[in-house]
Amino acid sequence: MARKLPRLQRALDAPALASVAYGEIASSIYFALGIIALHALGLTPVVLGIVGLLFVIVALSYAEGTASIRETGGAATFVRVAFNDFAGFITGWVLFLDYLIVIALSALFFGHYLGIGLGIHALARHPGDVITGCVVVGLIAVWRLARRTKLYTLGLVVPLLDLVTQVLLVVLGFAILFSGSALTRGTSLGTSPSWHQIAFALPLAMLAYTGLETVANYAEEARRPGRDLPRSLFSAIGVVVVLYVLIALVALSAFPATNGTTALGTDWLHSPLMGVVSALQLHVAHWFGMVLRVYVGLTGALVLFSAATTSVSGFGRLAYSLGEHGQLPRTFGRLNRRTLVSPAAVVSATGISVGILIGSSFLKHEVTFLAGVFSFGVLLAFTAAQLAVIRLRMTRPDLRRPFRVPFGVRVRNGVVPIPAVVGALATAAVFVAAMSTHGGARYGGSAWLLAGVVVYLLVRRSSGTGLLEHVLATDEQVVPEAVFSKILVPMKLGEIGEEMVATAVKLAQERGAAVEALYVISVPLDQPLDAPMFDAEERAAASMAEAAALGADHGVRVVGRTVRARSIGEAIVEAARSDEVDLIVLGSSPRWRRQSRFFSPTVDYVLRRSPAEVLIVAFPQGSLEEPSGATL
Repeated sequence: MARKLPRLQRALDAPALASVAYGEIASSIYFALGIIALHALGLTPVVLGIVGLLFVIVALSYAEGTASIRETGGAATFVRVAFNDFAGFITGWVLFLDYLIVIALSALFFGHYLGIGLGIHALARHPGDVITGCVVVGLIAVWRLARRTKLYTLGLVVPLLDLVTQVLLVVLGFAILFSGSALTRGTSLGTSPSWHQIAFALPLAMLAYTGLETVANYAEEARRPGRDLPRSLFSAIGVVVVLYVLIALVALSAFPATNGTTALGTDWLHSPLMGVVSALQLHVAHWFGMVLRVYVGLTGALVLFSAATTSVSGFGRLAYSLGEHGQLPRTFGRLNRRTLVSPAAVVSATGISVGILIGSSFLKHEVTFLAGVFSFGVLLAFTAAQLAVIRLRMTRPDLRRPFRVPFGVRVRNGVVPIPAVVGALATAAVFVAAMSTHGGARYGGSAWLLAGVVVYLLVRRSSGTGLLEHVLATDEQVVPEAVFSKILVPMKLGEIGEEMVATAVKLAQERGAAVEALYVISVPLDQPLDAPMFDAEERAAASMAEAAALGADHGVRVVGRTVRARSIGEAIVEAARSDEVDLIVLGSSPRWRRQSRFFSPTVDYVLRRSPAEVLIVAFPQGSLEEPSGATL
């Protein structure tokens, strides 16, 4: 439903989506490069390239899924649609884990980049990095609870700065550090690294390509998700994969593998790009090296802060989707009107990520453990997403698909996309490798999954809903089988009035109906009907303009008119009768229920005398406040 309050808004155009996609996916190199190099050694660029290709294949399925099912929730949504609510929940639950890991790692590495960049080395050592990370997560929570993130404007700046920084390091690195002999030094396939190390590194490399799920979660906020999302996604992924391989070539040239290890994965594990800067400083002027160090340090800290922030928002969007469909408690499916986030989700995300940050600090190899846990969630979700796309091709062949995975083969009633099949098999194979080589995936991931099953069972039991039963969200419950050609919506002051108009517009959009917005100026009995009422006329004009603008946003023409009457209810009924409308959309204020009446006198009058069907937009107690003087 195009509900105006409080719903996610379609405000992201193609440039904003491309920027978000690049910023989300490219940010992970700041913390992933070192851990991959520690195990893949001289084959790090090859591993990044292979996993990057797999990432592109997976992105094809994500593009089809999000373009076809334009709801927030990413893979959890189209897995739920393709299979059932339980499968969708499991997918969403393991993706929660990935969001939490990215938040924790971004916050942990934040102190290292900032500390080295500014020369405050206490921030880059234990426990300073953990304390700084906890403070960063706390600040993000306060910020997201207090105000809405300006994603649509400031969101363009950080990815651009990130791109400039990475290109700068690649250019300087190839001009000063690159060495083909250094890349092959100490590298012998099957020995250094061993086949076990390669199998160990492949799941870890998934950490380098985070953000796909976050981008998919913007389907409900994209203006044209069917066209803009796929284009933005693939343009960003293409640039990221190329840059990752180039940066890895530069970094391994600066720190070649020797004696079965590399300084990139030991000394510079927590700030690999600062390691590249330190190598460059040996070959450039002192002043330039200092400027470069400060610049990359501050940029890295900013990018990591942004990554943690958007991961909190991604967690919230996913929790909102699951809460809307009865897979989590309903409180997670309620958005704050001002910030458009679920407060329960923000508190949960920040609290658990701080716990992960502190708890993992006691482990000997905390980064490896967290990366292994991350691979558990992302690989399970990627596999499920591709299987969902395949199943939807078979069960819903007529589903509108603005983007389709290419190279399909007809099987029975559907066309099976070959890349999705290959991708599902590949991610499943890497998942098996992760479970067999990583304790984090085997124990941490399994424990998290078991906890999710318990949560789901408790939620469904408390609501009396079946485990596999599909629960409709609020915007899926509006008389889907009804047919309307003309809808009348009386204008009303306050949020209820805005919601009434938005509901009428969405119904008209779905059914090809016309919308008539009626503003009734109530004239007191002691004044003539044509008495000057300038304030009321101004409010009427403003309301009509807002209704027309909302209709234009959804491709619906809204015709407005203003009438004067002694009784608002009589005016509405008369307008409905004279214009031969099929539906009247009204709103029910919670304040009447506080007075032991479910409807206001106006709504009650219309219900009793209306010549057309009436749809009541009702709200739970405390969900919003309406201004004093609202009369409908």
